[in-house]
Amino acid sequence: MERDRISLTVPTHTDSPAQQVVQYAQNKDPPSRPLQNRLRKTLFIAMPPKKRQSDVVRRKSRQSDVQPGDPIPNRGKRRYRPGTVALREIRRYQNGTDLLLRRLPFSRLVREIAESVRPRGEAMRWQSQAIQALQEAAEAFLVHLFEDTNLCAIHAKRVTIMQKDIQLARRIRGVWGGLG
Repeated sequence: MERDRISLTVPTHTDSPAQQVVQYAQNKDPPSRPLQNRLRKTLFIAMPPKKRQSDVVRRKSRQSDVQPGDPIPNRGKRRYRPGTVALREIRRYQNGTDLLLRRLPFSRLVREIAESVRPRGEAMRWQSQAIQALQEAAEAFLVHLFEDTNLCAIHAKRVTIMQKDIQLARRIRGVWGGLG
């Protein structure tokens, strides 16, 4: 519905507002009062909308735009507030005990490092349990390092961890950087 504005000058100390509106709507002259006691008020009156020819044409064209059998447009992905997904991931990874690094890339890295240490021509064979033990130890080391890194960032009154936090955590741990 459209609203039309009607501006009225209404005395502030006479009848109730409803009576004043009725009085002025009937075109009665307001009582003569000093100008200071009057207050300018705007009255909104709800009017039925006026139908225009262009509105009818627009409605018809909108309805004809969508044909039966047309695919329904996607609404898009749901957006979560910042931090919600991060907290959900933290809970998920804290509840699980599975390894987070993929086994095959980790085993390739271990074999490559072992090859660079051994003299040429001597091949090394690895048991799957040995690689799994190395992977568990490596992940435990990294998790503990990131815990200490987070504490360093919080100590610096930051939320985001930085490279200097990792360097400080490793320096405080010492040469071997144990888990304790």
